Amino acid sequence: MTLSTIGLDGYPSARTVLLSRFDGQRLHFHTDTRSRKAAELAAVPRATMTIVWPEAARQLVVTGDVTPVTGREARLAYSARTRYLQVLAWVNDADLAGATADVRRQRWAAFAAERGDGPLEPPATWGGFALTPLRMLFWQGATDGPSNRLAYERDADGTWRWESWPG
Repeated sequence: MTLSTIGLDGYPSARTVLLSRFDGQRLHFHTDTRSRKAAELAAVPRATMTIVWPEAARQLVVTGDVTPVTGREARLAYSARTRYLQVLAWVNDADLAGATADVRRQRWAAFAAERGDGPLEPPATWGGFALTPLRMLFWQGATDGPSNRLAYERDADGTWRWESWPG
């Protein structure tokens, strides 16, 4: 999905992240707590998530308030990740990002050799966030007519109201 935050410079900031979990009320994603997105969410804890299914001509845009997840939730999400993504959480830092491709591969291989194939614990910088929806926009495309948008907004009392928007 695409996660959009308000950048520290006041401009929108978007990047692709994994939707880790939907717990029935909140959408979860995880990241390095030193990341730009973590700093942006600490400054303005609001975001929009866009999930696209191009083959089905569908899109869901969810906007809401963001809070950090519990340590337990973050550990569970880490343990559910592939080995590749677990290692990535350990080695993919700002220092590595500026290195050459050969250096990045060497560090990756050294970390993997040092840690072996056993389970990994999350690094101390591993964290997560959960977005509580305040607004949801469902889009459905059509090849034989206009597309359709259904917009849902949560009222202060927690009830949802909806309206149709032009495609």
